[in-house]
Amino acid sequence: MIYWLYEHRDLFSSSEGLLYKVLNIFKYHTFRSGGAALTAFFLSLMFGDRLIRRLISMKIGQPVRSAEEVHKLYELHGKKAGTPTMGGILILGTIVVSTLIWAKWENLLVWTVLFTTIGLGLLGFWDDYLKISKKNSKGVSARVKLLWQTSVAVIAASLFAYGIGPVEGEASLRALYIPFFKSAVIPDMGLLAIPFFTLIIVGASNAVNLTDGLDGLATGCSLTTALAYAGFGYICGNVRYSGYLDVPYFSAAAEIPIIAMALAGACLGFLWFNAHPARMFMGDTGSLALGGCIAALAIGCKQEVVLVLVGGVFVMEALSVMIQVVSFKTRGKRVFRMSPIHHHFELGGWHENQVIVRFWILSLTFALMALATLKIR
Repeated sequence: MIYWLYEHRDLFSSSEGLLYKVLNIFKYHTFRSGGAALTAFFLSLMFGDRLIRRLISMKIGQPVRSAEEVHKLYELHGKKAGTPTMGGILILGTIVVSTLIWAKWENLLVWTVLFTTIGLGLLGFWDDYLKISKKNSKGVSARVKLLWQTSVAVIAASLFAYGIGPVEGEASLRALYIPFFKSAVIPDMGLLAIPFFTLIIVGASNAVNLTDGLDGLATGCSLTTALAYAGFGYICGNVRYSGYLDVPYFSAAAEIPIIAMALAGACLGFLWFNAHPARMFMGDTGSLALGGCIAALAIGCKQEVVLVLVGGVFVMEALSVMIQVVSFKTRGKRVFRMSPIHHHFELGGWHENQVIVRFWILSLTFALMALATLKIR
């Protein structure tokens, strides 16, 4: 919407007028990225308290697994039962509104990222609603959840692979790029790009969902991940910098920083209310949407493989669950005290704040390491 003012600035002023020159600033991606972050942040602050009061009045509180299910975890987190949840509505809403204000509407990449984010956010909303209405932590069945995630991911993956075509001389989204290599390892994955992108979207949404177990943990890690992809997107969408760093150039990716910074601003604003002790939880509404958005950003700037490093904390959390399940089913033994791994450290004596801040530090470290790969080609 803001970019429209730049494109039609001649309707408001002559080329010599002050307004004309002021509107010129809206063409710069850096300015619009900053605007997107600030918009999402201040919208979060503006509506956060109102949402909390509304959730409390509607008795939408977080269900906690009973002492019979997980006795030790209940001792640590039982007091959080009843804390307003579904706060992901705030994250989702501010990302969408801020992106629509600052991004270029004619860019299909923008709409594909928003579709992925909203589609998975709606699944999370349904899941949260069932948990609250049934007063338990079950929610949507695993089969239905996976079906919904896969459906959204396949549509988004198809758009990425075949709907968003590069102009001549640009990189293709169907190409596979791996860090440390200057050119594409696979120039065109063809139809295989669809299941590949689908796996990334489903995997990322579930990984962020698993990470969302402590106050502000998933929010803070998503913030650093978003900032990293704002940097990747800026470079990938800039012909000069992408050429200098031997990064695939894709002009549509120039809008990635706007969405990534909207995501960062939304996370920062939500963290205001989600920091320990949390006044509001994001619920699956937020965690599934965040994971989908991050995956879509990674695919959109051809840095999906680097997501394993950028989102290192999310990978740790997901792997800990898989290792725990496989070990228990095959050997009858647990590798960790409890999974996801943040609970392992809690039960090991770390205070919740220690786990959160240390995982934030890890997340920032992983993001910086990922950005450093830009110079190693």
